[in-house]
Amino acid sequence: MGIIRIGHININAIDIEVAKKYYTKVMDMRITHEDEDGKVYLKCWDEWDKYSVILTPNDKAGMNNIAYKVAKDSDLDDLKTKLKNYGVDVREKMEGDIPFCGRALEFNLPSGHEMILYAQKEFIGKDVGVTNPEPWPDGLTGVGAHWLDHALLMCELNPEAGINKVAENTKLCEEVFDMKLAEQVMVGPNGDVQLATWLSAGNTPHDIAFVGGPEMGLHHFAFFLDDWADILKAADVLSKNDVKVDVTPQRHGITRGNTIYFFDPSGNRNETFAGLGYLVQPDMPTVTWTEDKLWKGIFYHTNQPVESFTNVYT
Repeated sequence: MGIIRIGHININAIDIEVAKKYYTKVMDMRITHEDEDGKVYLKCWDEWDKYSVILTPNDKAGMNNIAYKVAKDSDLDDLKTKLKNYGVDVREKMEGDIPFCGRALEFNLPSGHEMILYAQKEFIGKDVGVTNPEPWPDGLTGVGAHWLDHALLMCELNPEAGINKVAENTKLCEEVFDMKLAEQVMVGPNGDVQLATWLSAGNTPHDIAFVGGPEMGLHHFAFFLDDWADILKAADVLSKNDVKVDVTPQRHGITRGNTIYFFDPSGNRNETFAGLGYLVQPDMPTVTWTEDKLWKGIFYHTNQPVESFTNVYT
């Protein structure tokens, strides 16, 4: 019982037509549905569910909610009980309330971020099919994102006031969702303040991550690519399309992944993340990074701060 993977993310788009062009042309996503109220639903070529990204017309950037999939419908009943016993207010959603999904649970993390859990979503299938599939589909024009991989959420952190929403979110994910704390950053004079955490629902280094800041928000959401060569190609695609890049190709020390960070037309930060990094097993000890090695953990090659990376989020 518990979360098995990320399901979708609902983000704001200031100009919906510009956003549609970006996510289809640059990221190679497919539009699978458009609502009468202007919402646009998209999937990557290697995904099988109806959608993984929802674009919601709005006059400001940011995330509306994030959804995770559970293994079976009965898990929702168990998780509802666990969440209520934990003190979380759970709002039940009937089939169809979340478009193309079965019944679901909606609630807020301690940080305030809205999260949805569901077990069923309309099935479309991979673009390459599942019988004698080719390794990639014809017609890719951009980055060629395989799937929505993870998200990193900003959480209020003020140790002097006794506020650490990173630690609160992390504890909930471990105790209620049975997620594995793969890595963490510990800071402060005694090294006992949990600044950031990376949590896994399976065998990858993270399905969700939390980092401390002055207020809650969305730091980034990431799409998976195969390897370093794909990361370099993605950088070329971004430059070719005049996409604003935050961090050029790098390796993370934390998670060991290869990465680029950049912004969609509304200002929401995206990432392309390549490589498994390492295999997470239930008995794997948590990896801890100390404050003096923080930037080496974030950007292993340069080991230098990037001001926008910590100060800019939606």
